[in-house]
Amino acid sequence: MGKKILLAHDHVPGIQGYEVYRQNGGYASVEKAIKTMSAEALVEEVKKSGLRGRGGAGFPTGMKWSFLAKPEGVARYLVCNADESEPGTFKDRYLMSRIPHILVEGMITSSFALGVNTAYIYIRGEYYYIVSILEKAIEEAYANGWLGKNILGSGYNLDLYVQVGAGAYICGEETALLESLEGKRGNPRIKPPFPAIAGLYGCPTVVNNVETLAAVPFIVNNGGEAYAQIGIGKSAGTKLISASGHINKPGVYEIEMGITVEDFIYSDEYCGGILNGKKLKAVVAGGSSVPVLPADKILTTPSGEKRLMSYESLADGGFASGTMLGSGGFIVMDETTSIVENLFTFARFYHHESCGQCSPCREGTAWMEKILHKMIDGHGTIEDVDLLWEIQAKIEGNTICPLGDAAAWPVASAIRHFRSEFEEYVKNPNSIKVVRHYDLTQNLVNA
Repeated sequence: MGKKILLAHDHVPGIQGYEVYRQNGGYASVEKAIKTMSAEALVEEVKKSGLRGRGGAGFPTGMKWSFLAKPEGVARYLVCNADESEPGTFKDRYLMSRIPHILVEGMITSSFALGVNTAYIYIRGEYYYIVSILEKAIEEAYANGWLGKNILGSGYNLDLYVQVGAGAYICGEETALLESLEGKRGNPRIKPPFPAIAGLYGCPTVVNNVETLAAVPFIVNNGGEAYAQIGIGKSAGTKLISASGHINKPGVYEIEMGITVEDFIYSDEYCGGILNGKKLKAVVAGGSSVPVLPADKILTTPSGEKRLMSYESLADGGFASGTMLGSGGFIVMDETTSIVENLFTFARFYHHESCGQCSPCREGTAWMEKILHKMIDGHGTIEDVDLLWEIQAKIEGNTICPLGDAAAWPVASAIRHFRSEFEEYVKNPNSIKVVRHYDLTQNLVNA
């Protein structure tokens, strides 16, 4: 069994409540931080840990914290991005519903390190049932002196609030999230200025993912070096993976960075192999926005080595033959899956969720959905495949936020690796027999 940090106690009866969480070492990092450490020392420990943002970008957390401006007399904010709207990703949902106090503890410790006195958890609207779980945990933290005025007699004050979004994927982008949190339409901002300089209400702000903040207590309790020794190279620590699709054991798994992709898919400890003994066809490794890879390329790198579950190994080969770890939304597709119909599902989603602010994304996502719809209805042409390629190329890199890239990359990779399947749809539309991608998401319900 691999090392468990975030899910070490997830199956302990009553761990959702304060008493049991405290009995299992909860809030020790707050006590240690406030009583024995300076804010600067805490930031240094997070830097040493090598912790990278777990929301998808993988940017070093300690470095992000160090960018936070600290003008005299100006408030600073910490915002937890719990919007988790990436198709195929549900690990934050699991963490918040099972062990809410680990997020609350991580936010308190992180807020102290950043000199923050007001923090927010911005949670997606579809997770409304989790709001009461989080608010209860926050109430318990207030009642036991971990939040509010003069925490542990230190003179440090912190208030923590939960804000519910309205179900917009775009609000997972940090500046759109901040706009929404301010009560405005969730449109991404032009950067610079970055949130570390001018974020929430124009004040210096750090935005971190749920999983990122939940890892902070372990780092504070055990030291940054102890965390850095877990994992491999620059992919330090553990990672929560949302595993779904055609596998025997869908669910949320905490892995040590560096295990092989093959072991993750086929070992009984994790996914347990392909459903019904079918063959592996393709994998989306990090949520719907990352490039899809065929079986041979997801299992081995361009040099022939076994591909690892790490930022570097999955990206080996660039977008020509690699992909991204992203948010860890690991979708497995067997030999019965239609890549074209899967892509249509993704394209329809990105068209629906585009905020419309940038014309390449607003118009391009609409055209990609229309063309793919035409194909699966049996009216596509070879020219449509080339047109799809041209459209995605005009979207990538030409929008304010990464949603444009997120819409373009699945199209580019699907055509790059499975062009023959697109051509078959065009040439013999009536002979195509597929299992629609919607079947893949059925496993999400039981995850």
